[in-house]
This record gives sequence, C-alpha cells and structure tokens, in this order.
Amino acid sequence: MSKLVECVPNFSEGKNKEVIDALAAAISQTAGCRLLDVDPGASTNRTVFTFVGSPDAVVEGALNAARVAFKTIDMQKHKGEHPRMGALDVCPFIPVRNVTMEECVTCANRFAERLVEELHVPVYLYGEAARSENRRSLPAVRAGEYEALPTKLQNPEWAPDYGKPIFVPSWGATVSGARKFLIAYNVNLLSTKELAHRIALNIREGGRGKGQSGRLKKVQAIGWFLQEENLAQVSTNLLDYEISSLYMVYEEVCKDAKELKLPVLGSQLVGLIPLKALMDTAEFYIREEKLFILEEDHKIRLAINRLGLDSLSPFEPRKRIIEYLVQDELSDAVLVKQTLQGFVQSVGARSATPGGGSVSAAVSAMGAALGCMVGQMTYGKRQFESLDDVMRELIPPLHAAAEQLLLMVDADSKAFGSYMAALKLPKETTEEQLKRFNALQDGLKEAVGVPLSLAEKINTLWKPLLELSKHGNSACISDLQVAAKALETGVFGAYFNVLINLREIKDDEFKNQTQKKVSQLLEEAKNCAQSVLQVCEGRL
Repeated sequence: MSKLVECVPNFSEGKNKEVIDALAAAISQTAGCRLLDVDPGASTNRTVFTFVGSPDAVVEGALNAARVAFKTIDMQKHKGEHPRMGALDVCPFIPVRNVTMEECVTCANRFAERLVEELHVPVYLYGEAARSENRRSLPAVRAGEYEALPTKLQNPEWAPDYGKPIFVPSWGATVSGARKFLIAYNVNLLSTKELAHRIALNIREGGRGKGQSGRLKKVQAIGWFLQEENLAQVSTNLLDYEISSLYMVYEEVCKDAKELKLPVLGSQLVGLIPLKALMDTAEFYIREEKLFILEEDHKIRLAINRLGLDSLSPFEPRKRIIEYLVQDELSDAVLVKQTLQGFVQSVGARSATPGGGSVSAAVSAMGAALGCMVGQMTYGKRQFESLDDVMRELIPPLHAAAEQLLLMVDADSKAFGSYMAALKLPKETTEEQLKRFNALQDGLKEAVGVPLSLAEKINTLWKPLLELSKHGNSACISDLQVAAKALETGVFGAYFNVLINLREIKDDEFKNQTQKKVSQLLEEAKNCAQSVLQVCEGRL
C-alpha cells in the first residue's frame, strides 16, 4: 500500500477570496496531492488547508502554496484574532498510513530547507521535529508573535533552525513540524473575549502558568471574539484527542460557563476530524443517557447534536471526517467492496485466493448479521416490549461482529499473500535459502493466525445467539437456525484452514499448541450450535 501523509498549512489570510482560492489551486494542482478541506476565518484572518499525498508530494504541495503566499500576503498589514508570526504561519506533517513519525520529521526538514533556499525566510521547527525541548510547543515558538520577531531573531537562543536570523517584514517567520493528528475545536459563548479566555485558562494544560496548571492534559486554549458571529469562543487545540476528547473539552467549558452564568451555543470544528473522535463522543453520551444506538451514521448525528457542531454552519460528515474523504486511499478492502456476484466469481476463479478462509469469514459475517436481524425484529415491538432491555444487551455484540468478521474476508487473503510472496524469494545461496525459509515460516504462521482469530471471534457470539433463540421473535426461528449453522460453518472452515497450514510449520511447540486450541474451538462451536438448534426446535 502507498504511503499517505497529511499536511495542514495555516496561512495568515482569511478574508481575501482570490488569495485563498489561489493557495487552494496551488495545492490541488500539485501532482499526487489531494486537497480535502479549506477552512477560512474572517475574524482570525487565517485559513487552514488540509491535504494528503505521498511524503514527496505533500512537501511539493506545501512549497507551491508558499510561493503563492509570498507574492500575495503581506504581514505588515495583517490583523487577526489568531496568534501568528508569518504569512505561512505553521506547516505540520502528520502520519496517516504506512508512514512513521520519523518520515514526517524528514518532510518537515525538507520543506524548511527548500523554503529557505527559495524564499530566504527564517524557519523554526516544532513538535516531533524540534531540535530542543523549548521548541516542541508551537505557542512557545510563536511567543511574541509577528510583532516581536525583529527583536527575537537577534536573540541567539531564538536563531531559526533554517535560514538567517534576518527579519523579512512581508513574511515574518514560518514554523514547520511533525505531530500527531490535532483537532482544532472551538466552543461558542454569548460572552466577552475576556470571560472566554478565563475559561480557557481554567481548562488548558498550561493553565495560568507558574505551577497553576489547568484541568485538561494535551489541550491548548485561548479566548477570542468572532465579530462575524457576534460571539466569543473558547478556542482549543486537542493535541491528543484520546487523552482529552471533544466531549471532555465541551463538558468542561459548559461547567465553567454555567458557574459564570454564560450561555453555551454549541461548538465548531476547524478543518477535519478523525472518525474515532466523533465515535468516542457518541459513546460517551450513549452511556450517560443510556441510549440504544447501533449505526455509525446515527452515532455521528448524535455527536453533532450533543456538541452543537452545526451551530454556526452545517456540519457535513462526508466532507469533514478524514476517513470518509480518503476512503479509497485508506481502504485495505478488495474483496468486501465487490458485489456479491463479483465475490462469488472471484472465489470460483482459477486462483488460490480468495479461498476457504475468506469464504468462512463471509459466511460467519452473514451468520452474525442474521442474529442481529432477529434482535432488531424483536426490539421495539409492542408484543415483545418486556424484552427491550434484553435485546439492548444482545444486539450490539452481533452487530459489531458482523462488521469485524467481514474485515477478515480480506485479511485471510492478504495473510496467504505473505506466504505466496515468500515463495518467490531467491534461493541460490545459503543465506538466501535461510531468509526464504524464515519468511515462509512467518507467512505460514500469519496464515494460521487469521482463521484462528476468526474461530475465536465467532465463539464469543454463541451466548447472545443462544439467548436470542430463547427470547427472540418466534417468526424468525429459521433465521436463528441458519445463523447457528453459518457460524458453525465459519469455525469448521477456520479449523481446516489452520490444520492445512500447520503441516508445513517446523516449530513443533507452536504446531501442538495451535492444533490443541483450534480443536477446542471447533468442539465448542459444535456444542453451542447444537444447543441453539435444540432451543429453536423446542419453540417451533
């Protein structure tokens, strides 16, 4: 699979549409770059561009945009609410797929080096690309902003990482770096800038400084006022949304706003967001409010509603969630994207893959989906009203498993592909033979691991399926019977796929342990399937 890097340059222009369009064109017309989002702000006088591509392509795309900015943005005339120190204020590189943080650090350095060569402007490095601890934080590098640069550049401690310490009035300075995915997130208040900033000081990790830290780790925040919306915002950067999430920021701001008797009017995302960040938010409110929601689309709508993400403008998930925008680039799926007819034809073709392992995963996914269907056909119906709480427990594991088992359709083919690739390795010398042997053994173990995981996953579903067979809608008994046999078939398929690949593995301990385990999984599946079928027969 190809390498994918995200680049999010922030330019100090949020009002002039011609300039913004020219910057966007410079990026989108760069070979190998895909522009995902352009998010301008009038009060901040800043536009955030988000694009993806290979490491080489994103460096070139950022440079192309910088060339346009050099001709069209004059920092001597710039005013805006957002902290800034340059026309191209900050240009981070973020790993998305098959790219290490070290490779993104290389991108940051290459971009900085070429920017200096072409435009002769000072460039600082931050984040993972920083060369000293005091430059890791963007606010620390940007302290004093554009206005302080003439003096700052004369201080040897703040000499730029690239370029001469010479002030370029029209440009200022640029900060280049590498980091994890950052979420720019603002909470809206009917308030003054000063009160919004008071809340920002309470929640941000740095707090008020001098040992007075704030409540949320990995969060930067300031308060500002948006003239075009006539409201204030607590503007935050979530440096690690898995440590401090969207809902944590929103709830903490709401708590302080309530104490200050300030109304909160929803919130705003700047740029793009990972799907998981919204899913985590949805799961929080599902738990808090004891809701029952299964579908991804519904969870996203819940998160948008509870955070008020559409309070200032419509929030369109297909245009704002990064996974949706780069679905084709991110997807490993080949088989599950086919039509059912196409998949069947692929199975029947003169090729080793897809084979029995992929078919076992597909059959299992349909078995789990059938179980989910029976639960849905029971839940919410008046005649089964007393079973609503039971169904809310039984449906989710089957619903989730149907998706997870489907992923194993492609995983099985790819695992076998590693073994096939090893077969093609050279074997002329003793060293090549040893390397090939080890690769073949690793490939076989990988080929064993996928069906073994398949059987283990299937066997977590027998308990909810058995409970459904006892309580589920009696009109769906035959569907439960098919589900039981489909899941049992999946384990049988996994068992045979494990055994055939174990034959060529030379590690006896691995072979014995794996064979024992898969045999136990098969026996468990046979017994559990029989139990489900017996209960179903008794209800007919």
